[in-house]
Amino acid sequence: MGRLLVNHRTAPVPASARPGPEVLAFHRRLAGYAPTQLVDLPAVAATTGVGRLLVKAEVERFGLPAFKALGAAWATYRILCAQLGGEPEWSTWDDLATVAADRLGPLRLVAATDGNHGRAVAHVARNLRLAATILVPDGTAQARIDGIASEDAEVVVVDGTYDDAVAASAALASPRDLVVSDTSWPGYEDPPRWVIEGYSTIFAELDDQLGTHGGWAGVDIVIVPLGVGAFGAAAVAHLRAGGEPGDGPMLLGVEPDSAACCLAALEAGHVVEVPGPHRSIMAGLNCGLASMLAFPTLAAGFDAIVTIDDDRCRDAIRALAAAGLDAGECGAAGVAALVELAARHADAFPLPGGATVLVIATEGVTDPANFEAVVGRPPR
Repeated sequence: MGRLLVNHRTAPVPASARPGPEVLAFHRRLAGYAPTQLVDLPAVAATTGVGRLLVKAEVERFGLPAFKALGAAWATYRILCAQLGGEPEWSTWDDLATVAADRLGPLRLVAATDGNHGRAVAHVARNLRLAATILVPDGTAQARIDGIASEDAEVVVVDGTYDDAVAASAALASPRDLVVSDTSWPGYEDPPRWVIEGYSTIFAELDDQLGTHGGWAGVDIVIVPLGVGAFGAAAVAHLRAGGEPGDGPMLLGVEPDSAACCLAALEAGHVVEVPGPHRSIMAGLNCGLASMLAFPTLAAGFDAIVTIDDDRCRDAIRALAAAGLDAGECGAAGVAALVELAARHADAFPLPGGATVLVIATEGVTDPANFEAVVGRPPR
């Protein structure tokens, strides 16, 4: 059974936590950039008892089936700028690749992943003509491994959990082996901070897209999937920075009940490990240790975290598919959280009557076989 933890220790977030316009400007310069859709799903809203359900459909970014390229690209760019001693002149990926090759020599990008982040790092490496080694935990779906390999990356399967893969990736760091991680550890904070900044483009797009829906003032609750907490920190930075606790829409995080590392950290007041194995079908959320960098921001800004089981997620995948949106397991987690709230936690976390809910669907279909087993048809 899923858990709900209401956060009674929210706090002000400094205005400086919100990234500047340079992040969106960077993404707009990249070939293939386009804002993802904001879709209204009245049929799904009706089943959950809310007035309106808006879904930011992060089912494709730069040809990849998830939002992760936003963080991977910006973080890699900032890492290269740090190596170069400043921003180079460039207009295309090829320009950046040439500068990196001429001035820095051969480099390799390294990342640990449950699927989407690693594929995004590999995609960036291929665009920059760099080598890439991506480490995945055992049990990773073959379709996700194949997706990473399709970006010309070396894929290494680590015996253990995602957190074991993170530790193995950290051990590979060297002047020519650049680790691009979305989580942090002592002495390693800049790249994951840049990953978080990269995700801000989603919320900058929403600033414009919500204009026809009453702006952020017209949204009552935002539901965000939490893995290590990097994306959640990006949400807080955009929606809470410079304001007071309680300003703006409520923020709700969602995690698998078997890998609720952010809920455990919030409950304890500090980062704690949730032992594995973590085998939820929501593979990108199978994290046992919240990011040390992201956690203080999460704790300051999230109103609550709810956990869900795989059956709840499967139901949400089917509901979204019936409404015309094919989403992956992590992508459906936000809708599953909304159903969980209505079914089991309405007293502890009541939604306003006729509430408008915004869900970030963070991935498209990344495991086609599982999607077909759940929905009864192949993904469109």
